Amino acid sequence: MSTEETHSKKDVIRKKMLEHQSEARIVRKIVLTITIVTVLILGIIGGGGYFYIKSALQPVDKDNKTQKKVDIPIGSSVTGISEKLEESGIIKDAKVFKYYVKFKNEAGFMAGEYELSPSMEIPEIINRLKTGKVLQQAAFQLTIPEGKQLKEIAQIMGAPVNKSEEEVMNQLNDRTFIQSMMAKYPDLLTTDILNPNIKYPLEGYLFPATYPFYKQNPTVEEMVDTMLQQTRKVVASYMEETDNEELTVHQLLTLSSLIEEEATEKADRKKISSVFYNRIEQGMPLQTDPTVLYAQGKHKERVLYADLEVKSPYNTYKHKGLPPGPIANAGKDSIDAAIHPEATKHLYFLATGEGDVVFTNTLDEHNAAKAKYITNNN
Repeated sequence: MSTEETHSKKDVIRKKMLEHQSEARIVRKIVLTITIVTVLILGIIGGGGYFYIKSALQPVDKDNKTQKKVDIPIGSSVTGISEKLEESGIIKDAKVFKYYVKFKNEAGFMAGEYELSPSMEIPEIINRLKTGKVLQQAAFQLTIPEGKQLKEIAQIMGAPVNKSEEEVMNQLNDRTFIQSMMAKYPDLLTTDILNPNIKYPLEGYLFPATYPFYKQNPTVEEMVDTMLQQTRKVVASYMEETDNEELTVHQLLTLSSLIEEEATEKADRKKISSVFYNRIEQGMPLQTDPTVLYAQGKHKERVLYADLEVKSPYNTYKHKGLPPGPIANAGKDSIDAAIHPEATKHLYFLATGEGDVVFTNTLDEHNAAKAKYITNNN
C-alpha cells in the first residue's frame, strides 16, 4: 500500500470518528434537554397540584360570613356530604374534602340541617358535622338505655312514630331490610348475624344513646341507620385492638353484652370480663344467668335450677364459649372492658343483695361466698 493510500485511509477513519463524536454530542444534548424538560414539567405539575390542594383546603371566602342552610340527610356518605358542601359553596372541592376526611380518619358525621358559611375552615366544618350543631331544633329525641334487648328497643322506637313493637320488630327482622343494612355497613354487620342460631340479627347492634330526630315521623330504617352509624363510630375506635386480640366485631359485641347484663352499678366490668376470658381459656362454660333468661325470653330476678336446663344455643351452662350473638345492647364501658379485661385469676363472681360483686378464684371460695351473701340471707 502506498503512502498516499495510507494517509487517505487514516483521513476517512478520522472523519468517521469526528462524525460519531458529533452525533454523540447531539444525542447527549437531546437527552439532557429531554431530562430538563421532563423535570420542569413534573415540577410544574407537582407544584401546581400542591398549590391547588393547599388552596382547596382554604375557606371559600374568609371574609364571607353569610350563613347558608345545608341539609345533610340521614345515611349520607362522605362523598354525598362532600358534594352537598361544594354545591352549597361551603368548600371549594368535594374530592379534596373527601380525601382529607379519609386521610384524617374522620367519621361519625351526623344528619341534620346546618348553618355553615364560606368563611369556615375545613376542621371547623368537620367538627360541626361530628358534634351535630344543627340549625333546627329536634322534633323529638329517642333515648335507648344501656342493656336493652331488641324487643324493648323496638317498643321505644315505635312510641313516637305510632308504631307497635310488633310492627317495628317485623322490619328489624326482615331479611331484605337486614341485607340492605349489611350492604351499607359491611365492616359492622357481617355474615355472623345470619347464623341460623341467632335469635334476632340486629340484637346488640343498636348503640345505647340519645338520638335527636329532625322530623316528626322518621322511618324505622332512618332510626336504625342513625343508631348503626353510632355503633360503627364507637366500634371503629377499637377495631385495631380487636384485630390484635383476634376478636371479631360480632364476638366483641357478644362478649360486651354479657358484661353489660351481668354488671351492677358497683361492678368492676373489667374483672367480670376477666372471668369470662379465664373460663374460655380453661375450657369452662361461661355459666352466665342472663343467657339462660334470654333463651327463654324472660326477665326474672332470680334464675332457678330448672331454668338452667333450657335447650338453646344461648344456654351458656350447656354450651361452652360465647353464645351465638349478643343478648342486649352494650354501652361503651362494657365494650371497653371486653377489650381490656383486668389480669386476674378469677373464675367466679356473684352479686350481693347490696349490689356489690364478689370475685373468687375457686369453686370452694365461690360456694363460701354464695353461702355468706345469698343462701344465709334467704
